[in-house]
Amino acid sequence: MGFIKYFLYTLMLVFTCASHAQVFSPIQIFTPQDYGAEDQNWAISQSDDNFIYVANNKGLLEYNGASWNIYNSPNNGILRSVRVIGDRIYSGGYMDFGYWTKNNKGSLVYTSLKNDLESSIKEDEDFWGIIDVGQFVLFQSFDRVYVYHSENKSFSVIESEKRINKIFKVEETIYYQIIGEGVFEIINGKPQLIVESDSIGNYKLVNIFSSEFGLLLQTEENGFYKVNENKVDKWVIASDSLLSNVSVYSSAKLRNGNFVLGTISNGIIHMDAFGNVLTRIDQNHGLSNNTVLSILEDDYGNIWLGLDNGINVVNINSPFKVYKDKQGNLGTVYTAAEADGFLYLGTNHGLFYKLIDSSDKFKFIKGTKGQVWNLSLIDGDLFCGHDKGTFIVEENGVKKVSDQLGTWAIKKVKDQPELLIQGNYKGLNVLEKVNNEWRFRNKIEGFDISSRYFEFLDSNEILVSHEYKGVYKIKVDNDFLKIVDSRKILIKEGIKSSIVNYNNRILYSTIEGVFYYDLKIEEFKRDSVLSDLLSGENYISGKLISDNNGNKLWGFSKNGIVYIQPGKLSEAPKINTIAISSEARKTKSSFENILDLGDDNYLIGTTGGYIIMDLELIGQDALDIHLNNADYGKDLNNLIPLDLSATNTFKNKANNIRFKYSVANYNRFTTAKYQYKLTGIYGNWSMWSGDSEVFFKNLPHGDYMFEARAITNGVISNNVISYKFNIEKPWYLKPLAIVSYFLLALLVIFVLYYFNRKHYKNIQKKIIEKKQRQLEMEQLESQRQLIQFKNKNLQLDIDNKNRELGMATMNLVKRNELLSSIKSDLSKSKSLTEVGKVIKTINSSINDTSDWDLFEKAFNNVDKEFMQRIKAIHPSITPNDLRLCAYLRLNLSSKEIAPLLNISHKSVEVKRYRLRKKLGLDHKQSLSNYIIEL
Repeated sequence: MGFIKYFLYTLMLVFTCASHAQVFSPIQIFTPQDYGAEDQNWAISQSDDNFIYVANNKGLLEYNGASWNIYNSPNNGILRSVRVIGDRIYSGGYMDFGYWTKNNKGSLVYTSLKNDLESSIKEDEDFWGIIDVGQFVLFQSFDRVYVYHSENKSFSVIESEKRINKIFKVEETIYYQIIGEGVFEIINGKPQLIVESDSIGNYKLVNIFSSEFGLLLQTEENGFYKVNENKVDKWVIASDSLLSNVSVYSSAKLRNGNFVLGTISNGIIHMDAFGNVLTRIDQNHGLSNNTVLSILEDDYGNIWLGLDNGINVVNINSPFKVYKDKQGNLGTVYTAAEADGFLYLGTNHGLFYKLIDSSDKFKFIKGTKGQVWNLSLIDGDLFCGHDKGTFIVEENGVKKVSDQLGTWAIKKVKDQPELLIQGNYKGLNVLEKVNNEWRFRNKIEGFDISSRYFEFLDSNEILVSHEYKGVYKIKVDNDFLKIVDSRKILIKEGIKSSIVNYNNRILYSTIEGVFYYDLKIEEFKRDSVLSDLLSGENYISGKLISDNNGNKLWGFSKNGIVYIQPGKLSEAPKINTIAISSEARKTKSSFENILDLGDDNYLIGTTGGYIIMDLELIGQDALDIHLNNADYGKDLNNLIPLDLSATNTFKNKANNIRFKYSVANYNRFTTAKYQYKLTGIYGNWSMWSGDSEVFFKNLPHGDYMFEARAITNGVISNNVISYKFNIEKPWYLKPLAIVSYFLLALLVIFVLYYFNRKHYKNIQKKIIEKKQRQLEMEQLESQRQLIQFKNKNLQLDIDNKNRELGMATMNLVKRNELLSSIKSDLSKSKSLTEVGKVIKTINSSINDTSDWDLFEKAFNNVDKEFMQRIKAIHPSITPNDLRLCAYLRLNLSSKEIAPLLNISHKSVEVKRYRLRKKLGLDHKQSLSNYIIEL
């Protein structure tokens, strides 16, 4: 059964290789610039979490699926070997060997084992091989094999006087080769010769494998030898002639029994379990270097190659195979077709072909130079829509059937098999079959718009799409000579739009979405399911392709290829997504094309060749996402690594944190995308992104949980990584600060209360003082009013007294005038004695001082300060002068004063003159005015 299985598997691979010659598995290339170290890579190993570790000239490389890390070797020497055993990564190099372990911060820490040796290692000793068996780890140099017991940390050493070439592990048995002596097996810690060097022609061994006929020894330059019960025979296989002409440096037996051989200068040779060559890959076919120093088959079946210059990954089990036109002869593939056992490619350089089952290069068909827009196989004839017109492909070349420039598409007319409609740069044209030959018949008049996409509604109605003008519905006459009706359908035009007929349903696709044509209302309606997949941010092209049998509808988005199949149990279509991004597939936007090769194999044209996709192999198990490391800090350029094993609390100002995570996805065409959320500030998942790290800056204080997940090939990761952390409150929000704020607030309240109270007391005092002043003013006003009232009363009294004084004065004047008149009359009397008495009496009455005293008293009551004031100013005046001044102040005339003084009028004038002299008045100054104003 094992032989039959291998035989059938070999036949399948040989057929696949022959069917698609020059088509290779995808190769992912990492240059020294990509991984940040030196060129040579001597050994490769994989950990339980599927990380890749490489022994490089500069040190140990770690690849997590998203980024490379470099760890310099302890003595800055070259690392020659690496092997992951459990949670340790053992490595050996120049003058040192030991192991690396991952700390809680996600970084590797090295522990050297050379110091545990009882004797020192040899000068310039390099460690080329590492093998583990049970609790033992063996380190091989050219001079010794060091056996390390990992539990009790003890060493034993196997010495050799001759060079030890390599050490091998077959199942649980350890072998090594000593040049010139043979192959030794280590039994109970001791070497035992099992194959003499002469029996294998003294060739260096590259590897030792187990096989159904015993041990299989692979030599460097002479193929394989079989060892069974100490009998050595050459394993004769079909590839012996090839192996004798190459120098093999490294090799690996795959899990399916096949072999991959890495050569010194010829790349890799992929052989089946029977020694037949399945494929050879070198620099001409995609490798970045022809010298293969190390090989590893990872847990996903990918082949890792450590090269003399770089690292390559061959996705040997990928559902995608790649044909790459390195010479650039083909150009960009616009269309493809399969006819009569030939594969045809229409490109921007012309039309090319080759036998499908041959390994020949594509041949150019003469006369087709220029852009080939379309290849259509109609009733056994292969039509070529070309920039220069329309051709039919024949055995010896092509035959031109139309000179109408720019043939975009060719379709059959319903119910008229002898007619074809072709869309050209300037409208629609008709091809007609006459005498079993196709020829150009006419241009359909009345429609001159470029018709790259068109579909029939019925025999005479056609929908034509133009990416800048929208969709037109046209009706042609029965003879397809002219347009009888044309109207533009109200739908938004879009760049890279198209229409296609899928399952008798016409679809129109733009960046706005996918729309279907409703025959009842004769308008387009939005298809929400397809629009979500092929519009908006995910939009890259509106090109939709319906395969020949109508089973699948293909669409192309930024993140993948979508194909729709009719539902089997319901009317709802089945939607499938192939996660191959536009960047990875390298198709020409708006000129995407796909060809059904049968058996669920499809050819996709690219800008440099094509990809063959096997739908049966599409699919991938869910992968694990890993939190590789995280760092934080205040300074964005000087972050501190985090301990991932514990919940961390950060200072408030150290609130910048970066997380790095990855999925160990090593397929070239399957990109991983990531989502994250930060509970505590961002409650929802982010958009899917290819970034494998996220940086949160200036986070506020609080509790947080970071979570992330991944999606590869449409499958969400098995797990969700999470990490909890806390950012402390700022010092001004901590309890002590809050208590201080409370006390400070109380102090502020007290101070405010004190000053507020003081303020209001001052205000109250001012108000009281103001009231007091107002009261005083009111009192003063009252007093003023009272005084004014009193003054008014006094003035009234003065006025009364003035009147009284005036009356008294006038009475005195009149009395004295009367007495003087009487006296005058009596003087004229003859009785002198009696008269004299009377006159004497009158004189005494006139000169009576009592009248003056009475007048003076009355005058002082009215103007009591006048007498004092005038005496103070003029102390030389006499009482008589004062009496004259008093009469003058009353504004009495000299005539009125004379009787009062009992003198004549002239005597009054004399007295006035003398008074003026005493007062020192100028002659121009009025005496009366001066006295009155004083």
